[in-house]
Amino acid sequence: MTLRRKPPGTARRKPAALLLLLSTAVAGAALAGPGAGVGQASSHREAPLIASDPQVDNTDLYAFASPDASDTVTLVANWYPFQEPNGGPNFYPFATDAHYDINIDSQGTGTPDLTYRWTFRNEDRRGEKTFLYNNGVVNNLTDPTLLFRQHYTLQEIRAGHRPVTLVKDAIAAPSNVGRASMPDYGRLRSQATRRLPGGGRTVASQAADPFFLDLRIFDLLYGGNFSETGHNTLNGYNVNTLAIQVPKSALAYRGDSGRNPVIGVWSSTERRTMQLSPGKSTPTGPYVQVSRLGNPLVNEAVVPAGLKNAFNALPPSQDHNQPKIVAKVLDPEVPKLIQSIYGIPAPAAPRTDLQEIFLTGIAKAAGGPLAVDLNSQLLNKDIDKRRFVPAEELRLNMSTPVTANPNRLGVLAGDFQGFPNGRRMGDDVVDIALQALEGATPGHLIQALAAGDGVNGPGRPFTGSFPYIALPFTDAVNQAG
Repeated sequence: MTLRRKPPGTARRKPAALLLLLSTAVAGAALAGPGAGVGQASSHREAPLIASDPQVDNTDLYAFASPDASDTVTLVANWYPFQEPNGGPNFYPFATDAHYDINIDSQGTGTPDLTYRWTFRNEDRRGEKTFLYNNGVVNNLTDPTLLFRQHYTLQEIRAGHRPVTLVKDAIAAPSNVGRASMPDYGRLRSQATRRLPGGGRTVASQAADPFFLDLRIFDLLYGGNFSETGHNTLNGYNVNTLAIQVPKSALAYRGDSGRNPVIGVWSSTERRTMQLSPGKSTPTGPYVQVSRLGNPLVNEAVVPAGLKNAFNALPPSQDHNQPKIVAKVLDPEVPKLIQSIYGIPAPAAPRTDLQEIFLTGIAKAAGGPLAVDLNSQLLNKDIDKRRFVPAEELRLNMSTPVTANPNRLGVLAGDFQGFPNGRRMGDDVVDIALQALEGATPGHLIQALAAGDGVNGPGRPFTGSFPYIALPFTDAVNQAG
């Protein structure tokens, strides 16, 4: 089954329909049913195979025009979910047998025109002498007291060109052992931030998990009567972060962000097979894609359990050729769950509005029901539209002005720089969903749901400059006793 565009002249729904379809990606996690547990937030442990390989598990992806440098775009990708801060002695390194990628599709072909690739190597001086990650205070990345550190190389890979090394053998910020060992982690992260040739910056670091929500959504949507809200379940956990800030021209097709402002973004991880022997593991064979993330919650809430592993292995260019996955977009499970729990009638299938948000981007030229030009590569003036294919990507229109006072409800509040036009750190996708499900429109919220899940931001606030993501937590998540 392949996707076909709706013929010209077919009736289209108003932009308010966009608000409803936004809800489906998020509410799918909310209404997955009781007993789903903590392992289903955003893209944390979303598929059976990747749940057992956390080092290479994509958790969240963000793409936005930098608020303090509006001629640049910041891309932030996170891996390795649910890091308890006191999880020593080995803590949470990046995998050394993996490719950590952020991919950019500027033509709408579902294949990357540009990939930023990080690879890591270990410098482990512990040997047979000690179990400690550090044997004294660490004030600098090069201090001899830091016994384990990771080095990374960052490459720029463009289709049809040889890879270009942007950063070679830089030191990543370590896992935050604690206040006694690392009294100024911000200093370490600053030292780990590297300037890029041609403009831009990058950093590899641990960070506080930026995703925020009350995961009691799994208990029949906050207890069935919204009595269970106000607890940020991810507060206190850390993730591994790769962030890069580059000029818009570096991402745009033909380097022209004025004529070609829309990009599609996804993060992915490739890993080699591990050959195991007593006390040793050896990577062998070719690299294979094992994890992938574009829009938040798609693999969790749209793709059925039996197809989740396959979806993680697919390139976006093949999405439109997967009839079982396409069927779940056009006739999704989530609205039926909402109807069964709350009695709200499910919109009639086929859901061509969801096809537009997930697979083509939102544009009049996409032939879908949303008569809005927002974030499809079809808006780019210089692409060959005959090569355009539906593909699941996080799409960003880089020409949308930076919002002076961002609203966490994004499009729902009339802030069109917010999700799904890219994704900013503070976009509150859960509360957007709760409002949209009840028919809210921009400027007209449903007051009965105004409090949402009671979690309006992260446990640790974002920063105002690159990489924007908060420093990692050091206190134990478990505070019992």
